[in-house]
Amino acid sequence: MPDLVLLLEMGAIAVLFAGIPLAYLWTRSGYSFFQKLNWVVVFVTFDLIVFGAFTRLTDSGLGCPDWPGCYGTSTPFHALSDIQQAESALPTGPVTVMKAWIEMIHRYLAMTVGALILLQVGIAFKKLKSMGRTPFIASLGLLLLVCIQGAFGAWTVTLKLQPIIVTIHLMLALVLFACLTAYAQQAWEEATSSVRTLRIRLLPALLIVASFLVLSMQVFLGAWVSTNYAVLACPDFPTCLGSAWPETNWAEGFSLWRELGLNAQGEFISPVALQTIHWAHRVFAVLVLFCLGFLGVKAYCLATPATPLLKGFAKLLIALLLLQVITGISNVIFQWPLLAALLHTAGSAALVFCLVRMSQWASWKSPMQMKMAKSL
Repeated sequence: MPDLVLLLEMGAIAVLFAGIPLAYLWTRSGYSFFQKLNWVVVFVTFDLIVFGAFTRLTDSGLGCPDWPGCYGTSTPFHALSDIQQAESALPTGPVTVMKAWIEMIHRYLAMTVGALILLQVGIAFKKLKSMGRTPFIASLGLLLLVCIQGAFGAWTVTLKLQPIIVTIHLMLALVLFACLTAYAQQAWEEATSSVRTLRIRLLPALLIVASFLVLSMQVFLGAWVSTNYAVLACPDFPTCLGSAWPETNWAEGFSLWRELGLNAQGEFISPVALQTIHWAHRVFAVLVLFCLGFLGVKAYCLATPATPLLKGFAKLLIALLLLQVITGISNVIFQWPLLAALLHTAGSAALVFCLVRMSQWASWKSPMQMKMAKSL
């Protein structure tokens, strides 16, 4: 159980980190502080997701083997002797000075997101009369979600990088990112009848929902590949070990509750199971390309001069899909280079962002329609 001094020190660090983007907001003119804050939280959360991938890819997840601090302290500076002792005992192990700093910076960024969402809740509460209850209730939901995400972050450490916990941790990060984006794109301080009278368009809504479901499954499979270190289980492309359909063991590969590197029976996981994990992600990517590619082309073709953002996000969606293909193949051909792996994770988060922004396609209206709605 962390002591009060540690919690106060960690809280002070969170306030310090959160103060950096807040200071920037005060210098920017235009838009309200609340609206700017909402988008800053989205930006910082995206950074957190990418840095979380960097933490995992550099094997720094156990750089500080306790939680929330590092050997019971708030910074690796104070835990330097413990870290050096662990590093001397096992130089190639999970605890080194560099890995400790990477892990703690990841935690500081997570606390920064939490602090910014707390501020978001406070402002939404302060503006209950002008904005109504919906933004306040929604911000409380975001606060609950970030707390759940923090709990999984703690379990990631205490359960020693158990694959299903790490995978859920990444999935929840993307869910939080999607919810924050959806929250930020709402005109909370411009609540008009035009916003309330928008109707859902069936075809765009179905395409967006289907794309979200397919992308979510692919993200899970990708996270499962990464957390099980199965990226190089198929070291060639487009085949796997020279086979168009390699040997598989679905039961062992997708046995979810087990320790890292072990199967459900507590034995070392077999290479065939790792091949299965990798191959599932690679094959499902074909469906993702078809579904999201169709969405991008359809949105581009149906975009009008009144919806320029739709055409822009359609182009972005197609470009991101190409990026995912390139980085995914690069991970295999170039033996999992750090840059390609980071770009692959960043691309997944960017796809989520793009789909959330495109979800407005189901209700976007032209400026003339908006003007008419306001006059009603």
